[in-house]
Amino acid sequence: MTDIQSFQSYHIGSEIKLTHHQNCQLVECFEKPILTAEGVLSGRAAISKIQLKDIGPAVVKSYTRGGVIRHFNRQTYLKFSRYRCQSEYELLLFLNRLGISVPQPIAFGYQGNIFYHAWLITHEILNSRTLAKFSKTNPERIRPIINKLTRQLDILIENQIHHVDLHPGNVLVDNQDNLFIIDFDKARTTPQNRQKLKKKYLHRWQRAVLKYQLPAELNLIEDLLK
Repeated sequence: MTDIQSFQSYHIGSEIKLTHHQNCQLVECFEKPILTAEGVLSGRAAISKIQLKDIGPAVVKSYTRGGVIRHFNRQTYLKFSRYRCQSEYELLLFLNRLGISVPQPIAFGYQGNIFYHAWLITHEILNSRTLAKFSKTNPERIRPIINKLTRQLDILIENQIHHVDLHPGNVLVDNQDNLFIIDFDKARTTPQNRQKLKKKYLHRWQRAVLKYQLPAELNLIEDLLK
């Protein structure tokens, strides 16, 4: 069961009983300046890495805005029903139970109530890079990765889960060619039938491959999806 603690001016939720020291580490990370990731399809999320005591290497994602609005409101969100960080945290727990390879969630944090800032904390995927980068340097190893990815997508589609921004920058590959799907912010369940949801996944994926001139082998995903 997720326990939400008040700590200083923050609220930190986790299924793990976090210690005072761990909460202090997280708050220190929350208060660091935002540094957005760089690179092809790196996304707009700001990522910090931290060595959490008794837990290990972790990644702290700051939720930040894109588009024109980012120029005058970079990090503040309006709460309608649930905090975005909590929704993604709980979805990752659910996906893990379904057998989807996602980073293991540790905690989420937010500051504020109606208007708030938010963070998600997950275990770090060590020695990993995005599939976008991996594909450019290891084209001969793409097919086994795509085989694994399509099996993961089949599970998502079967459970009517739409990752709205699935592209090769939101798939991590480690040194053993294990893959992990990341950035489920805004993901949602949808009543759409399997074929319609499959088309949405393929359209977003293929658009990214074409736009960023990634290896065509990445589009094997279309032939392998059920």
